[in-house]
Order: sequence, then structure tokens, then C-alpha cells
Amino acid sequence: MPEDKRHPIEVVSRRTGLSKDLLRAWERRYGAVEPARSDGGRRLYSDADIDRLRILRRATGAGRQIKTVVSLDPDELAALVSEDEAARQPTPTRIATNGNGTAAQYVAACLEAIERLDASRLRAQLDRAVVALGAEAFAIGVAGPLLRLVGERWHAGTMSPRHEHLASAALRGVLSSLAAVGGMETEAPGLVVATPAGQRHEFGALLIAAVAATRGWRVTYLGADLPALDIAETATATGAIAVALSLVYPSDDPDLPDELRDLRGALPPNTTLLLGGRSAASYEEIVGDLEARFVGDLVGFRATLDDLGAAERSPDVVRTAT
Repeated sequence: MPEDKRHPIEVVSRRTGLSKDLLRAWERRYGAVEPARSDGGRRLYSDADIDRLRILRRATGAGRQIKTVVSLDPDELAALVSEDEAARQPTPTRIATNGNGTAAQYVAACLEAIERLDASRLRAQLDRAVVALGAEAFAIGVAGPLLRLVGERWHAGTMSPRHEHLASAALRGVLSSLAAVGGMETEAPGLVVATPAGQRHEFGALLIAAVAATRGWRVTYLGADLPALDIAETATATGAIAVALSLVYPSDDPDLPDELRDLRGALPPNTTLLLGGRSAASYEEIVGDLEARFVGDLVGFRATLDDLGAAERSPDVVRTAT
């Protein structure tokens, strides 16, 4: 057995963020890595295996399918991931600014207010960012990065739960307001946004709802941890052409695949199912079975919405669930 193959699958799962089931599937179906075996038959991985799995996760997290990237050599894969991640970064053309500041400056000002536990200043900065940048650019360039940074600092122990709760309360208020406006016209395409049963982190769904509303969609936001039948019945009742689910935590819920299958079975055949969020890639193996679309980030989600909206408006295009 190679001496450098020393990490059991539990360690690899924690270090890469990939579930053990997905790791085994990537190995079995695509040969993503080749673990060694201990004398007792346990999988053992090297540091290089972990590095490769991490970059493959970044590629699939951007919306690419594992089967299309697993055969790339390391340089090609790194270049592709860099290109995808660069495209997701806010730029002056993607996020309009004016003399009031850039998206990055608003994020910094909000972080300072959070660290000082200054709720009034935080809400003022968030409101100013919406006005200065526009609702959609705010959601993509300020709210999303701010949530990520607060979460990272909370996990690192540099922010306390009170800081995280203050930030969450302020952002929830702003994003809920944004999600409630937009395509109110009855002819606007309808979208139902939620997290499925067992998924209790709602901010990914709130960001999705806010972006969709600012692009003129008629959004029905249901919040977190909702059973499949309730989501499907809402989509049917509202005439939604799509359902968007945010999957954040946990990344290896054994009940979620069946929950998603139940949802797909209860939805009308021509309703598109969109899956996104930090943990969505962990359930990639069932996306094809669900006839669903995997969306890597908010920029990709925005593009998907535009495609669906254009298809809905075109008399020459027959919309399908795929």
C-alpha cells in the first residue's frame, strides 16, 4: 500500500465537503481518484487525492457535471475553475455603482457595523446599498458575500452568535422586502422558492427569491423545511412554471433524495425543478433522474431564469422540465 495513502474516507469527506456516498459514486463511475485499501479493506486517500477532490467539487459547484470535468488534466481543470470563479465575481459592469460606493465597500461597512453590534447602522448601510446598486446587484454583490463572510467568521470563532443573529435579522428583513416586490402582474412567469424538508437554512432561498423578483418573476416564497407535497401543491395552485430549491445543510441527508423524488413526481410534468446551494452538488447523482437543473450560483440562477422566461414568452418554444 502506498505510504502517502493514509486518510480514511471520513476525513476526506470532512476536508472536501463531499458526502461519503458521493465520493464512492465519483470513484466507481468516473474514476475521480483511486484510493488504496487498508489491511481491513478501508479506503485510504492521499493529500493529492484530497486536493483533486476539492477542485472537482469547485468545478461541480459552478454548475458543471462531474462527467465533463473528471477527465481534464490538473492544469486544464484549474484553469476552468479559475475562469468560472472569476466570472462569478462582481465587476463594475455586473454591479452598477455610483458615488455612494461599490459593493465591496458596502460589504466592509456592514461587517464593521456587525462587529460593533450596531443594528441601526447595519440596516442603514444595507438600505443604502439597495438604492445605490439596485436590488439585483445588492443581492448578488452585497447580501451573498456578506452572509458568506459572517458565516466564515462565526465558524472561525472571530464572531459570536450574537453577531451572526444581528446580521441575519437585518438581512432577512431586507431580502424579504425585495422578494415581495417585482412581477406582480398575473401574466408574469411564476416561481415557487423554498427549502425541502430537513433543510433549515433559508438564506439561499431568500437570495434566490430576491433575484427572481427583481427580474420580474411572480415569486411565491415558502421559507425553509417544507414537505414535498406542500411545495408541489403551491406550484400547481399558483401556476408556477418553475420551483427553485436551496440545499445548504446537511449535505448528506439520507432522506432528501426520496423527498426530491416525491416532489418531482407531484409536480406537473412541464414544471422546471431548479436545485442550487452549497450542498446541491452532493446530490448530483439524482439530478438526472429528477429531470432537474443544477444551478451553481446566483449569477447562473439569473441566467437560467432569463432562459426560462424567454422560453415561456416565445410562441415557438415548447417548454419541458429539463
